[in-house]
Amino acid sequence: MRWPQRDSSVTGTEFYKQAAAMNWSARDSFAIKEILAGNVPDFFKKFKPVSVSIIDSASGKKINATYYVSPDYLSIGTAKDWARVNITPMAAQKIADSFHCFLPTRKMVDDIYTAAKIKLEPMPMYAFRDSTPTMLHHHLIIEGQRKGMKGLISGIKKDIVISGKITRDKRTDRVAIYGWHKLDGKPIQPLYTGHINWWVDYSQATRLVYRKVKVNNKWMDYTDILKDALLQKLLCDEESCDFYRY
Repeated sequence: MRWPQRDSSVTGTEFYKQAAAMNWSARDSFAIKEILAGNVPDFFKKFKPVSVSIIDSASGKKINATYYVSPDYLSIGTAKDWARVNITPMAAQKIADSFHCFLPTRKMVDDIYTAAKIKLEPMPMYAFRDSTPTMLHHHLIIEGQRKGMKGLISGIKKDIVISGKITRDKRTDRVAIYGWHKLDGKPIQPLYTGHINWWVDYSQATRLVYRKVKVNNKWMDYTDILKDALLQKLLCDEESCDFYRY
């Protein structure tokens, strides 16, 4: 993946200071501007492999695949001063497109949790859940838990996911969220499309996945995998896997 050279001096702390009085739309625009200017911590650029496999029932052969995911949720700032940011699925998709990435499915969130080196106990918050200061507060709580540990991390947020549930929801303009696994491996949040797509709170975050997946040592675009009745089981555990992007 090619990342732009950093063209911003905004730190994670400064991002939240400036965004404190913004509504969701302005905050989205601010986050997009900073991330597309290369303003992400260096560790975030080092994507981690997640390996999965299925058995072809017709041939009995094992099919292996590896995809690459961001080690943490979308973040802004420098190595010394960075912060996770919470944005809408529309903003998340624009950023994913810009870096040749996509958003995970429910199955992928589960598999990422299994593969994660760092698994932390979820820390729910109950007041002012959609406020910008609460988003920063939650980031700081997670960092207190993490205690400087490095590696693929999971269990700290709900994921914005792609899901066939959106296609089949009679309500329009939905966001699908899932995850926030407890230490026993069970997610707090089942697959859910109850929120309008502009709703964002402190617990909802963006994991980027590089859009090229290696299947039996052959690179494939994730959309081609999801369109294949057999191969889609590598990435998706829903009855319908036909929603690819927001």
